[in-house]
Amino acid sequence: MSNTRFSMWLLVAMIALPVIFASCIEDGFTTSPNDVLDFNRDTVAFDTVITLQGTATKQMVVYNHSNKQINISSIKVAGLASKGHFHLNVDGVRGDEFHNVEIRGNDSIFIFIEAYLDEMEQDKPTLLEDRLEFETNGKSQYVLLSAWGQDVVRINGDTIYNNTLLTATKPYLIYDTMFVAPGATLTIDPGATLLFHDKAAIRCKGRMLANGTAQEPITFRGDRLDRVVGETSFDVMSGQWGGIIFSPSYKVTNVLKHVIMRGSSIGMHCNPDYVDTLNCSLKLVNCVLSNSASTCLATAACYVQLIGTEVSDAAEEVAYFAGGKVLATQCTFANNYLFALPSLPIINVFDVEFSDGTTGKIKGRFDNCIIHGMTRDINRDTLDNYDVYLRYCMLKGAGVDDAHFINCVWKGDPCFLTVRDDHYFDYRLGNESQAIAKGNPDLCPAEARYDRYGVDRFERGGVDLGAYAWVFIPEDEEDE
Repeated sequence: MSNTRFSMWLLVAMIALPVIFASCIEDGFTTSPNDVLDFNRDTVAFDTVITLQGTATKQMVVYNHSNKQINISSIKVAGLASKGHFHLNVDGVRGDEFHNVEIRGNDSIFIFIEAYLDEMEQDKPTLLEDRLEFETNGKSQYVLLSAWGQDVVRINGDTIYNNTLLTATKPYLIYDTMFVAPGATLTIDPGATLLFHDKAAIRCKGRMLANGTAQEPITFRGDRLDRVVGETSFDVMSGQWGGIIFSPSYKVTNVLKHVIMRGSSIGMHCNPDYVDTLNCSLKLVNCVLSNSASTCLATAACYVQLIGTEVSDAAEEVAYFAGGKVLATQCTFANNYLFALPSLPIINVFDVEFSDGTTGKIKGRFDNCIIHGMTRDINRDTLDNYDVYLRYCMLKGAGVDDAHFINCVWKGDPCFLTVRDDHYFDYRLGNESQAIAKGNPDLCPAEARYDRYGVDRFERGGVDLGAYAWVFIPEDEEDE
C-alpha cells in the first residue's frame, strides 16, 4: 500500500475514533437518580368491565428523556385489587412482572394492559384500583390502574317456555339466541339492561312486554362497554349484535315502552306466521330504534303501531313496511348514518306478494311525524295507488300537498341537535326548528301526550312534529 493511501486511512480512523468513542459513552446506562421515567398518562382507566370476561387492551407510553440508556429494574402490577387482575405486555411478552427492561436514550416503549375481573358479588358497578409500579435508579414511580366491575346474569341460548320476568337488579348478558316460545310471555321491568354478545339475538314467538318509563328506560345494546378509540364510545358502532325478531304464531300484541335499542345488525323485525291487519302484533311507545347495520325496523304483513318513537340511522332504510298496516303518530324517522352514505330512502312502503299469488296491500297513516336525513324521504314519488297518508308531516324533500300528503311541511328543517361529524346523535328540536307548533293536536292521542323525556306536548298550547316536544335551549348551551 502506498504511503499516501495509508496516511489517508490513518487520518479517517483518527477522525472516526473519537466519534465512535463518544457514541459509546452516550449509549451507556445512566445511574443518576435524577434520570427517571416519564409517562403519557398517570392513570390507565377501563370503562365498565363485565366480570369473568376479558377486556379491550389499553396502552401507555413510557419515555426515557435522558441521552443515555436507562434500565428499569422492575415493572410490576402491585396486586392490590383482590378481585381484579391486570395483565401486562412489554416488548411482546405477557406477564405481571418484568425485570431489567432497557430503553435507549431519548426513546420510548409501549406497555399494553388488559383487565380480568372476578365476580364482585354486587348488583351495582364496583370500582377496583391497582398500581403499576416502576423501579428505576433507586426511584419508585406509579401509574394508577382502575376499572369498574359489573356482575351480570348470563343467558346462553336459553328457551323461555314459561312466563318469565327480567328485572333491573343486574344487567343480562345474552349469548347466542334467546327464544321466547309460543304461549310464553317475557316481561321486562323498568330500568333493565340487556347486553348482547356478538351475533346474539332474541327471537320471540310468544309475547314481550317491556315496561320502561321516562325515568327508567329499558336498554338493548351490545356488550362492548368500552371505547373504540380515544373518547369515542362503542355506542356509535353498528352491527355489534344481532337484533330482535318477532314472529308470533298466534294473535298477540308485543308492547315495548321506553325501550332504547341501538347498535344491532338487523334491527327489529316483525313477521308473524299469519297475515293479520286487524290485531296489532307490535306496539312501540316512546322507544328509540337506532344505529343499525341494515334496517332499524322491518315489518311484513302485520299491524304495527308507533307512538312517540324515534327510528334513526341505518345503512339501508331506517324503516321498511311490506304489506300490513302501520300507524305512526308523533314519530321521527331520520337517517344520518355514520359509516356509509345510505342509498335507500328513509322509509320504504310496499305491497307484498304472497306465495299463493295474492297481494297484501300496505295501509299506512303517518301523523305529526318528521322524515328527514341524507337520502330521499320515502320511496314513492306519488302515493295515488296506495292506501298511505302523511298528515301534518315534515319532509326534507320538495313537493306539494295532495290527497295523500296533507298539510305537510316541505323542504323543512327540524334543526336536530345531531352533529354527525362529532358522532353526536340527538334528534330533539333546536330553537329554530320549523317543526315547532306545526302539528295537529287532534291527531295526537292521549298516549302520545308525553314524549320519552316526560315533556308534555300540550304544555305550550301547540303540538310539535316528531318524537320530541321542543324545549327552549339557552343560547350559551346551544353553542356548546
